[in-house]
Amino acid sequence: MSTNRLQDLGHAQRDRMAYIELRLWFVGEIRRQDLALRFGIQTAAATRDLGLYKELAPANIEYDGSSKMYIIGRAFKPMFDFPTERVLTWLSEGFGDGEPVRSRTGITCDIPNKLGQPDLSVLASVTRAISHKCPLRIKYQSVKNGKSEREIVPFALLDTGLRWHTRAFDRKTGEFRDFVLTRIQGPDVLKDAPVSANERADQDIQWTRIVELELVPHPDQLRPEITMLDYGMREGVLKMNLRAATAGYVLRKWSVDCSPDHNLSGPEYRLWLKDPLALYGVKNALLAPGYRSPDQPRSDGKRTDGGPR
Repeated sequence: MSTNRLQDLGHAQRDRMAYIELRLWFVGEIRRQDLALRFGIQTAAATRDLGLYKELAPANIEYDGSSKMYIIGRAFKPMFDFPTERVLTWLSEGFGDGEPVRSRTGITCDIPNKLGQPDLSVLASVTRAISHKCPLRIKYQSVKNGKSEREIVPFALLDTGLRWHTRAFDRKTGEFRDFVLTRIQGPDVLKDAPVSANERADQDIQWTRIVELELVPHPDQLRPEITMLDYGMREGVLKMNLRAATAGYVLRKWSVDCSPDHNLSGPEYRLWLKDPLALYGVKNALLAPGYRSPDQPRSDGKRTDGGPR
């Protein structure tokens, strides 16, 4: 790998080299049209850039004549040192996909690093499996079950605010589940393996179901108008439409009091879920602060729906 030659390139060309590397590593493939569209260059120039990348890192890229695209090399080793947060931003928001630099605006913006960032090689395997819609064989560490080997069919990444997950069909349990990326080891992308219809994202009820939530200032606050300003509420209500698969994570991240009688206290609870019944049937609702299922007894022995014990 000619790192010295890489440094001799102009900034714009290094950006294009970095983009090629990102696409290969995390998507598994790149076409000339991808490069041309991203940077507004002619396809002939894109062809030259792809040829240059192959000169710089011949083990990283191969040409697949059957699909007429460039694919990740079997002995891939990145030339660029991409910060994990930068890659995750690129994957989730789709911008800033050039050479990693600290700042281009001259404006200081300090964003604290998250704890427990996933290993980039693991992340790359997961995203390639998502891109190719194929299974992924992994070793997984679970708090409940310890270490196990399983095959999953991932289809999305999920940022809970605390850590990154992949949403996937788990062939071991026959269910759709969230897998913490930092607990995945030894991933193997099964690129040509078949995927059954019941393993696809459109069969994940918790993913396809949208729950409508109304958040209001916590009734115990002295200055609810400040909360309305902070959260841009209209008529005192913040309306949100969330996937059932993400609702519990979002409510926990925002410290929303989801108890039916708004009994959680503390400065962190500035919001209250107006109708906790909106979470009925949401599997991860148990993550929401103070949430109780309608048929779950309260501490005083009564049911939240008024029914018998």
